[in-house]
Amino acid sequence: MHLPLNLILAIPYLFCMINRFLSLTTIVFLVATLSCKSKQEDKKPTTPPPTVVDVLIASDQKISNTIEVNGTVVAAEYVELHPEVSGRLTYLNIPEGSRVEKGTIMAKINDADLQAQVAKTKVLLELAQKTEERYRKLLAVNGINQADYVAILYQINGYKADLLYTQALIDKTVIKAPFSGTVGLRQISPGAYVTTASIIATIQQLDKLKVDLTVPETYAKILRKGNTIDVVLDNGTGAKQKATIVAVEPQANLATRSLKVRAVLDNGRANPGGFVKAYLDAGDNNKAILIPTNCIIPDDKNNLVIVVKDGKAVFVSVKTGVRQANVVEITNGIKAGDSVVVTGVLFARPKAKLKIRSVKQFKDLNPQ
Repeated sequence: MHLPLNLILAIPYLFCMINRFLSLTTIVFLVATLSCKSKQEDKKPTTPPPTVVDVLIASDQKISNTIEVNGTVVAAEYVELHPEVSGRLTYLNIPEGSRVEKGTIMAKINDADLQAQVAKTKVLLELAQKTEERYRKLLAVNGINQADYVAILYQINGYKADLLYTQALIDKTVIKAPFSGTVGLRQISPGAYVTTASIIATIQQLDKLKVDLTVPETYAKILRKGNTIDVVLDNGTGAKQKATIVAVEPQANLATRSLKVRAVLDNGRANPGGFVKAYLDAGDNNKAILIPTNCIIPDDKNNLVIVVKDGKAVFVSVKTGVRQANVVEITNGIKAGDSVVVTGVLFARPKAKLKIRSVKQFKDLNPQ
């Protein structure tokens, strides 16, 4: 069989076209394969580099435990002068801002009706006493019954009791200073009608001032009667003064879990009701774990600290104690020898690898 001449001449051209097609297909396949391989390689997770941090080796340090609490100045004695009965003031002696002695009459309420009652009772008593004398003579000669004589004796005793009762009401109309002290501002005018709820004035004893403090019950062991504390009065001087504890409230406040402490200022001069700061010495602790305050990570419920273990970051919940300017005491959660992260705290993640750049010294972090 013989092929046509034109077909024979076209065979080389066909082979050339087939080779070009196969070469182009191979190139496209290789490019697609490499592209897919590159995408697969891009999807592979990459391991982040370890966070570079500085650490502090926790160790026992000496700390002076001084507690700062707030308080209020209280007068040695304080009272509001109220009348014991209702009525109109007929006398008023309120020397505002001046000192008065115990027993000084401060005010007097109209007692005319009571005085009239006393006069009437005295007349009846005098009449009953004369009747008793007459009955006694008649009883001696059997002129009256024994019962009549006994009745007049009871009547006399009744009049005497009425006099005592009325005199007690009269005494209530006189308002006297219950102790020696300084009188406050007058709250009422002469001639006014007053009741038992009315405040005439106040009187305070300023010779020896007291200070009421609120102290957390954790420090109850150092609150002993006779202990001396330092207080700073809010008078602008900033000078510390001595005060002596005289009593501690045994019942803790249910809301704040704190104790109320009362101390007496030795030589203090202040206004009652003024604000004071008190400093209580709880002693030195020679085995306190101290770390910089910037190591603490506040959480919703706890405070966290990062500790390096096996080259990884471990977040530990801690309890804090005494705070100072740059450091804080750790009472629970960290022990001596633990490596605490002091720099790079914000970049560390739980269980992530850490690279320790340097080990800091406590004296460098907390210069004295």
